[in-house]
Amino acid sequence: MSKVIVITGGSGGIGAELAHQLAPAGHSFVLGARRVAELQKVAADAERLGAGRAVPLVGDVTVREDVDRLRDVALETFGRIDVWVNNAGRGITRSVLDLTEADFDEMMAVNVKSALYGMQAVVPHFMQRGEGHLINITSFLGRVPLASFRSAYNAAKAALNALTANLRVDLQAKYPNIHVSTVMPGIVLTEFARNAGSEAPGAPRPSSPMRPQSVEEAVATMVELIEHPRAELYTNPASQKIALRYFDDVEAFEKTAGTPSA
Repeated sequence: MSKVIVITGGSGGIGAELAHQLAPAGHSFVLGARRVAELQKVAADAERLGAGRAVPLVGDVTVREDVDRLRDVALETFGRIDVWVNNAGRGITRSVLDLTEADFDEMMAVNVKSALYGMQAVVPHFMQRGEGHLINITSFLGRVPLASFRSAYNAAKAALNALTANLRVDLQAKYPNIHVSTVMPGIVLTEFARNAGSEAPGAPRPSSPMRPQSVEEAVATMVELIEHPRAELYTNPASQKIALRYFDDVEAFEKTAGTPSA
């Protein structure tokens, strides 16, 4: 059955690829982002690939009114929302001691508050319907500090992990057909790193278990998640085992973090 899917950060990277991979199944989309030409192209490509309809909507997810407008346009156009994907985000290359207040505030606004606005916009609609699927794209780095030079980004994604888990617990007893999923990509080959600033020493090496994934590989796991919802998804098969090792002995793991064996 085709779904109505809202995707933030839909003009490139994971958001655009998600629309492209889902389009052949006939789903319809409302795609939000700030870049007009890129967003319009993603929407046109999705329709060419088989989407029922793809509506591009320019806006800034750090502005609550713009996020609410995504919901309102989806409901006005399609009458319902089945899946909402909080994908918009941005990184930064700063160690903890080099962070400014502005750096930290920006990371929280773009990566956490924007998703909070999305949750507060769509979940009441899901509750009214008694069903729906919220997907928050966070990061493996919000759980394991393998790239400390992304400090404020990692902190923001850790906060989003916590908000997502708390919402899931709040809903599960009364609304068993509302699914809340945390998706944690590892290193994905998109324009994200360029926007976050230059790469820094200490990044997991390609030869390590945390090898980079193509955006197509990472998104394919998310397509499967939409068909078969679950609480958490690591897009990289190596991630869960690494996370378990980290929490089994945090001190020992951190002593070797960033080395090929980590």
